[in-house]
Amino acid sequence: MIISTMNDLPGHRIDRVHGEVMGLTVRSRNFGSVIGASFKSLFGGELKGMTKALYDSRQEAVARMVVEAQAHGANAIIAMRFDVSEMGNVWTEICAYGTAVNVTPLS
Repeated sequence: MIISTMNDLPGHRIDRVHGEVMGLTVRSRNFGSVIGASFKSLFGGELKGMTKALYDSRQEAVARMVVEAQAHGANAIIAMRFDVSEMGNVWTEICAYGTAVNVTPLS
């Protein structure tokens, strides 16, 4: 599966547009990590546990988007984006979305 943030794929012809596809995950932070992050934020620096959780969540959202695109018969996703929003105090929604298409490499 080719995934691009561009609206086209250089060297490829778009033969069919299947439409929007997305992958979504909602994660909650455990109480311990919230307290640890609060202490860490007092002194500055990267919150490695939170960074890993967000990275893993993005990967999961992309994987779900790819499954949806494959179900439509697509072999590529263009104009891919992420959207992240907070739901309440401890829930984070991560959405990967784009346009599922079929592409053919140009010779």
